[in-house]
Amino acid sequence: MAANLTLLTVMGVLYACGIYLLLERSLTRVLLGLMMLANATNILLLATGGYAGLAPLFIKGVAVEAYNDPLPQALILTSIVISFAVTAFMLGLIYRSWLLSRADEVQIDPEDRRVAQQDIYDVEEDSVIAPDTSEFPAETGTSRKKTRAGGRP
Repeated sequence: MAANLTLLTVMGVLYACGIYLLLERSLTRVLLGLMMLANATNILLLATGGYAGLAPLFIKGVAVEAYNDPLPQALILTSIVISFAVTAFMLGLIYRSWLLSRADEVQIDPEDRRVAQQDIYDVEEDSVIAPDTSEFPAETGTSRKKTRAGGRP
């Protein structure tokens, strides 16, 4: 199976532009980047399907190689549904952001900058834990006596 060079080139350009747009701070550009990535993925799945062939319905006397593989088509349909849901969600986020702040860009959070400048070493996480530490209380040296159903030992 030979891949179509045009489809592969378009797919590569869509992936590159989509990733570039995802790195922007504007939510509209992030949405466009997600849509480009979804379309590039659809083209990738289309390219994996091979050349067009007969519909995958059984006809007596037709060679197996003449049929088209239905799995990439099903995956493309699934990808379209997922990208539509993500697009609708992002449109809701963009609309809500516009209503609240009249801005499309994600603001730089001072708390995020403060956390990013902190030292990686955390005293609590990196402290040595004693090996006998347990969540359950240890039984004292006495053992329980087993009793019978009547309450007698």
